[in-house]
Amino acid sequence: MKKLILSLFTIAALSFAACGGDHQHGDGADAKTHGEGKEFTSTYVCPMHCQGSGSEQAGTCPACGMEYVSLAEHTKDGHNH
Repeated sequence: MKKLILSLFTIAALSFAACGGDHQHGDGADAKTHGEGKEFTSTYVCPMHCQGSGSEQAGTCPACGMEYVSLAEHTKDGHNH
């Protein structure tokens, strides 16, 4: 029983930790970023935030091929993934 409780507690703690971090959530008006680097701060970002992605122009991610989305749309309403 103690192992079960400990396991559940550990899973809960890891779940909360995964949602934490230095993410900042914008309200859409100023399109705040939720990470550092151009993959988080460019005008157009990859929804997966692949390393080295992000552009000032629309296009596709060189790493995964997904279409870029505008940062303002991506961060609209807090965190629009």
